[in-house]
Amino acid sequence: MERILAAAGLTGARTSPLGGGTYNSVYRVSAHEGEFVLKVAPGEQPGLTYERQLIRTEAMFCTLASPVAPVPRVVHTDNATFLLTTFLPGTPVFGRSDLDRPLLRRRLGETTHALHEVTGPGFGYPQLGLHDTWTGAFSGMFEAVLADAERYGVRLPTADLGKHAKAFDEVRRPALVHFDLWDGNVLAGTGLTGLVDGERAFWGDPVAEFVSLALFGTIEDDEDFLTAYGFEFTDSARVRLAAYQAYLYSIMLTERVPRGVADAGFETMITDALKRALGVLA
Repeated sequence: MERILAAAGLTGARTSPLGGGTYNSVYRVSAHEGEFVLKVAPGEQPGLTYERQLIRTEAMFCTLASPVAPVPRVVHTDNATFLLTTFLPGTPVFGRSDLDRPLLRRRLGETTHALHEVTGPGFGYPQLGLHDTWTGAFSGMFEAVLADAERYGVRLPTADLGKHAKAFDEVRRPALVHFDLWDGNVLAGTGLTGLVDGERAFWGDPVAEFVSLALFGTIEDDEDFLTAYGFEFTDSARVRLAAYQAYLYSIMLTERVPRGVADAGFETMITDALKRALGVLA
């Protein structure tokens, strides 16, 4: 760690662990040059198929999103094992009651819309190779997590996405999707100050973003966000949203095994949400 900080030109650096990370090890760095965040990849350990080169993906996300959204600025990285970024002000909005929630959601809607205007060279996870179509990319993403579940002995209810191919064919522009914008990754002071942890980003359908933005609920209940974003749901968008919900909840159920997480109540909550999403697809 000292070598990384020295190579970044930081002096008098002190580090302390930052909580909240579930994949990389995360540290706050206080140096003469300012405040920073250091992420260190876990190295070789059991994980899901998409959990490869996430440091590279997050560095890419921060670089591309920085002109349009409050994201950390990349200071130093080897695009493989570590990422040093600026430290953003504010604290996660999860569990806070001191915020003007409608105003924050409107600002988040505007910011997310701007983020989705960033267009990529193809569809899918950048670290796994891109596809020419979103239909092909998302089908491969879902098949991968189902294979992960089988590998780890997780029994998942599933649905046939093939019969909804026309809905996915409507997505023709690969937008930059964070895909983990739950309240724990949204920072605020008195207003919106940051979007963090972009390591799970991909190029795809903006509607996929709406899953984590309304985790275990539905974004259609969030009028402030949708009005500011400028989005109106169609029947095909609702089908795609349900598929993305099913995808994320399948990931959440599967990743618990390699991470050694055991919480029966939370598992039941995820499973119930997965079944609701699959009910829409059925």
